[in-house]
Amino acid sequence: MITFPNAKINIGLNIIEKRDDGFHNIQSVMYPVKLCDALELTGNTDAGAQRITFSSSGISIPGDATDNLCYYAYHLVAADYPLPNVKVHLHKHIPIGAGLGGGSSDAAFFIRLLNDKFELGISWGEMHHYARQLGSDCSFFISNKPAFAEGRGDQYESMNISLAGYHLALIYPEIHINTAKAYSGVKPKMPLRSLEDDIQNLPIEQWKEFIHNDFEDSIFPQFPEIKAIKEMLYAEGAVYAAMSGSGSTLYGIFKNKTALKDSFQGCFVFEGEL
Repeated sequence: MITFPNAKINIGLNIIEKRDDGFHNIQSVMYPVKLCDALELTGNTDAGAQRITFSSSGISIPGDATDNLCYYAYHLVAADYPLPNVKVHLHKHIPIGAGLGGGSSDAAFFIRLLNDKFELGISWGEMHHYARQLGSDCSFFISNKPAFAEGRGDQYESMNISLAGYHLALIYPEIHINTAKAYSGVKPKMPLRSLEDDIQNLPIEQWKEFIHNDFEDSIFPQFPEIKAIKEMLYAEGAVYAAMSGSGSTLYGIFKNKTALKDSFQGCFVFEGEL
């Protein structure tokens, strides 16, 4: 059985305060996009097989197979439900450590895949519970619908917004931003405006004035080439452009289809409909 875990973008990201547990409380709107990995799950009847055998292709995944979130997801579910030995193959297309949630999406879709493949009958609430244990934004991909995120990015409220008809360009400059380091450079503050209200009520042409990713304040001075990509997206006609998550992917939302690969040579470029 095969599924296609997709990426997300953050539309606005307010870093409100540092928590006692060392994490930060944030506000952001997460929106699913059509850049996907491919994840295949099969039973494994080989003699002496491990509980889960993991392999990958495409973009190289650093670390040992046992470090992959799919590995942890399998053992979380197996602690509560009878699972056979399995083989998992991930074809990685979503850039890693780019602010697009690819690893979290793989893990969430894997939980859903286990449930469907082996007819476990896991409820949506249980799947969200497993996902929250794997990462702050992992739970988002269980429902995989536009949502307003709060807390450390793991509390979600569905939003009735649609960007259908617009076109998306994702530009990843192959710069890895360490998330902990990114947070260390921000100064948490309460926003003056409601991000949720602005996104739902303002025309997209006005988002540029009011909707902001707080990580840009500290990352752009360190990496001016990332700031330059945002400026180029606006120069190419984007109605809104921003960094996703803690970066370093920039995205632009356009009214018309784009062809930007020549403009961003040396970068990973994805273009498609929203």
